Amino acid sequence: MAFSDKIVLITGGAGGIGRSTAHAFVREGATVVLAGRDMTTLAEAVKEVGPGKADHVVADVSDAESAARMVETVVARHGGLHIAVNNAGVLAGFGPVADIDTAAWDDVLRVNLTGVFLSMKHEIAHMRAHGGGAIVNVSSNIGAHGRLAGMAAYAASKAGVSVLTRTAALDHVADGVRVNAVSPGASDTPMSLRPGESRADRAERMRTAAPSGRVADTSEVAESILWLASDAASHVVGHDLVVDGGATA
Repeated sequence: MAFSDKIVLITGGAGGIGRSTAHAFVREGATVVLAGRDMTTLAEAVKEVGPGKADHVVADVSDAESAARMVETVVARHGGLHIAVNNAGVLAGFGPVADIDTAAWDDVLRVNLTGVFLSMKHEIAHMRAHGGGAIVNVSSNIGAHGRLAGMAAYAASKAGVSVLTRTAALDHVADGVRVNAVSPGASDTPMSLRPGESRADRAERMRTAAPSGRVADTSEVAESILWLASDAASHVVGHDLVVDGGATA
């Protein structure tokens, strides 16, 4: 089991990609700590993933003090932190740039980009003092191409995550901390549904919108995250692994 005795923190761990990633890490022997803002959904996720192998901590990654407490809590309860998956994100601020609500813009950037920065700041501080570790940030293929009208806030935040990942990787590779990113395309999560769109409508749209002809299952993204976090990717540093069925090829 590739991650036996490893402690893994997953932000945005209660659903979608985060929950699938938790299942995958537990299958490979890890103990996972799911972080998020809602106690109820976190508790449900822990029950599903497996009590005894999963734990949760309530945290708001966009708040500096909360992000610091999140890492401190994981270390205090479990004795360390070896791997972090920074997956928490929101999707808001739809519309042309001139019409985007400023508060929505601020919220998206605060959670999606500042939240990754704050999480990494404290994760790396612990890891470099305790022999290193691996971090995988969840970005998006939209950040790479930006070719989706009406989603400027989300695209800008994810482009920022991808660049921040590469910079952090260079800053801390000598500390024994590997930082990489995964950039999914449309995945089978509520976030990939357009306003008013059903899953059937999305499937029909993706038949022509993606070269693969479908959305990704969240387990496919999770397996990519596991690989980047594993010793099999020990010489992979500052990489942004696109998982989008060829949409940005």
